[in-house]
Parts: sequence; structure tokens; C-alpha cells
Amino acid sequence: MQHIEVITPAFRHLVLENAMLEVLANGFRWLEGPVWMGDADCLLVQDLPNDRTLRWSESGGISTYRSPSRYANGQTRDRQGRLIACSHQDRCLYRTELDGRLTRLIERHHGRRLNAPNDVVVKSDGTIWFTDPLYGISTDYEGDRQVSEQPPAVYRFDPAEDEIVAVATDFDGPNGLAFSPDETRLYVSETGDQRQDAPRQHIRVFDVASDGRALSGGDVFHMVKPGYSDGIRVDEHGNVWSSAGDGIHCIDPDGDLLGKVLVPQRVSNLTFGGLAKNRLFITASQTLYSLFVNCRGAQTP
Repeated sequence: MQHIEVITPAFRHLVLENAMLEVLANGFRWLEGPVWMGDADCLLVQDLPNDRTLRWSESGGISTYRSPSRYANGQTRDRQGRLIACSHQDRCLYRTELDGRLTRLIERHHGRRLNAPNDVVVKSDGTIWFTDPLYGISTDYEGDRQVSEQPPAVYRFDPAEDEIVAVATDFDGPNGLAFSPDETRLYVSETGDQRQDAPRQHIRVFDVASDGRALSGGDVFHMVKPGYSDGIRVDEHGNVWSSAGDGIHCIDPDGDLLGKVLVPQRVSNLTFGGLAKNRLFITASQTLYSLFVNCRGAQTP
């Protein structure tokens, strides 16, 4: 398995010897935000600098799902199956209703515009948690260069109460995020590069309050090398699968590296999908990859 690097024996039980890293499509500008649409048997990904959302299916290959996408980045589905996406250009979260209409969910905190929502997850109680760094408004490549109105943060948005709360504000560049299977932990990638003398680039872990409304802790969980952690996902065993400079790293709940999936291009993000949720879909620079593994993506309560 030339694409697999085993660090500890436990990783051998999570991968398959006869499953190869597959190229599904290529020729894009920079892929991001993969989300599996099980009811439609397809994957949605963002070709971010090209301002479009693409659809991939086994039978139909690549097609355009939405263009323009408002420079959408991370995306997920809520408990009703509606698509929620982070827009760099409009500095907000969009929701695609079941009839196809677009609803702008949230764009301000304390009366000031968000920066450029980057990645998003939905908790089992229906609340929406997202990261809001500056990346998407710092250049014109992935949106529009605009002026920040508030510091980077991680937010919890309750659509039922129309309430937004900054749950973590001590970040330089909050990026990917994922809950543990029991939702008692929240992992957040820190890819801050504002302090050139000592950039903060690691994965942090927070404890989620018993009422699900606040975070505590925030210690460094794992330092990804080479490169840094961007998108992250959690499997059914609680292992964290993170993008890295040489592919995808699998990290156990104690923060120890189990092994790597080596990918020829810089990985931005990943998700579990397929019929059994045992297929890793990998967005890496200009190419969409996949790999069948011997575990499934986490199911929330």
C-alpha cells in the first residue's frame, strides 16, 4: 500500500490493503468543502476560486450544481437535510431550502459583519457551529478583498432562537471543525499565520458544556506535520482524520498519530460518504480523490 503509512499497528485495522487511492476528477483551481448527499447518491464540492459548486456521482461524473456559488467554502447538512454553506463573498451562512430557495441565515454578530465563514457543522440539537477567520476577505482570489469588522472566532448559531454567540475568540485563524461522536468534544483547526515569529498551526480540543451551549478548555490536541490542519472529520471510533501537507493524518482520541493516507497534492478537506459512509472523499488542490477505508464516519446522537 504505497499510499498508506502505518505509524502504529492500530491503523492497519482502519485501512484496507486492496483499496487504492482513486482519482475521480481533476482540472480544477482549488477544491474545498466536500459534503456527501446520501439521498441523492452524490458528493458536492466547491471549486472555490472559480466561484462554483460542483456535483460528483459514480454514474454521472462531474457536473455544475450551482454557479455562481458566492464563493462558498465549507458546507454541511442540517437535521432536515438542508444544505448549509459558508459564503466568503457575502460573509454569511446560506441555507438551501428543500424547494431550492436560498435563505441567508446569519451575517452579523453584535451588529458587525462576519469576516468570511470558513467551515460549518450542525449539532444534533440543530444548532450550527462555524469558524470565521479572515482568509476569505484578505484577497480577491477566493471572494472579494474586504475590511474586517471583528476578530476571528468560532460561533454557535441557534436558528430556532435566531441567536448567535461567539464560543471561542482566542484564535488567529479558526478553520475546520468537527464534533466527537458523543458531541462532548469539539475539535477546531487553528491555521493562524498572523504572528510570523510563532504562527499557531495545530488542532485544538474543547469540552462541550452539558447543555451544549458553551465551550471550555481549548488545549492543543495535536500538531500536524508537515504542513498544517485545514479540514477535519471524525470516524465512528472517535479518531480525527485531518488534512496535512503530505495527505491525511489519522489521530486517535488521545492525540497520537496512528497513520497517514499519502496524497500527491496538498489536501484541503475531506469527508466520509458512500453507501456505508466508509469512503473517504478528498479535496486536494486541483484534484478530487477517494479511498475506501475500514471504518465509517461518525454518526451524531
